[in-house]
Amino acid sequence: MHNYLPLLPATRWQDLADILIVAYVVYRIAQLIRGTRTVQMVVGMVVIGFAFIASQIFGLFTLNWLLNNFLGSLIIILVVIFQADIRRALSRVGTNPFFGSRTSTAGVAEELAIAAAWLSARRIGALMVIEQEDGLNEFVESGRLIYGRVSPELIENIFMRGSPLHDGAVIIKGDQILSAACVLPLSSNPNVSLSLGTRHRAAIGMTEDTDAVVLVVSEEDGTISIAHRGELKRALEPSEVLATLRKLPT
Repeated sequence: MHNYLPLLPATRWQDLADILIVAYVVYRIAQLIRGTRTVQMVVGMVVIGFAFIASQIFGLFTLNWLLNNFLGSLIIILVVIFQADIRRALSRVGTNPFFGSRTSTAGVAEELAIAAAWLSARRIGALMVIEQEDGLNEFVESGRLIYGRVSPELIENIFMRGSPLHDGAVIIKGDQILSAACVLPLSSNPNVSLSLGTRHRAAIGMTEDTDAVVLVVSEEDGTISIAHRGELKRALEPSEVLATLRKLPT
């Protein structure tokens, strides 16, 4: 029997490091796009790639020419399509798990749940944005700075009808309310139900562009909802809100 082992190149520690780095990058990208519209776009790009290969195999020259020109501008197309995701990914450079730390929300989960229940019972609309890894300074600066400790009483007073801070959202980082009356981006997802109002569209839009968690109280029927990763969970009980907030990474 011939010994083929000498023909195999010796494994270097650099090779192992290379594989681990690539695997980590792929894992982080998968985390970033999970539950977003980007997944559908990636699937579409894969289909186009297979179509390009098939056009070469079966001699579909016109289709091959069109796809070849399309793929030639792929970098520009990807930057345009995924600009929000690229911005979000770059903003995370230097954050968890190797640098910095994520702010804890578990400590104020009960206060937020109590405030949501109080607002819901009185059908007072509210938007509460809970910062995670992504910094929200651009949204904080769009409102009125507060820098007050989270409490049900403070949140209730902010969203009380007639309050000058009633419209817009509060942004929470850790146990601090950073700002109120903040302007959030509306969702551009065409699949979002037309029955949803501006608050719910803003909550979904915010979680499409960032990793924030948004707590919404409907002014129409008092329904409590939570938005995360571009998805909205509706008609939650205060106990469910509390359980969900306590599960957020700390």
